[in-house]
Amino acid sequence: MNKHVITITILIISLNMFNESSAHSLFNSAESIIGNYKVQIATLPEIPTTGEKSQILFRINNFDNENGFKMGVRIFYDDVQIDQIKPIYHKGNQWEMDYVFNKSGNHIFKVDLYKNNNVESTYTFNISTHNPFGYIFFYSIASGSIGLSCIILYIYIQKKIKR
Repeated sequence: MNKHVITITILIISLNMFNESSAHSLFNSAESIIGNYKVQIATLPEIPTTGEKSQILFRINNFDNENGFKMGVRIFYDDVQIDQIKPIYHKGNQWEMDYVFNKSGNHIFKVDLYKNNNVESTYTFNISTHNPFGYIFFYSIASGSIGLSCIILYIYIQKKIKR
């Protein structure tokens, strides 16, 4: 009887820990607020792989409720500008683009918002990439965790049988 009460109590406590959940539609995201703008950047996949096409999403929220924005992007790697997207006017509040990262490591995206053809504000974001061998590390950790779980479960079952 005592085991069941403890189990039910733990179950109720753990369910109450997760009473709220909300989805964030942006992966590997960051946001910054300057003046009247909140700028968000996100990537899909969550961690881009070098040499493969990644999708980058920009979401611009204007607190003045203006619809549309003019934006340019400068991309840096090791403090050297490696790419640039010329300023373009976008309708709505988001813009998606496909991009291929050629080097693994940290890329700096400087997002320039324009007003009357002048840069009004610049937002700086870091996007990290890895080479395709990065998945090997992830799978190694996952298989080690699964193996440890199996060993612990085996020991637990053996103790139960001996009782």
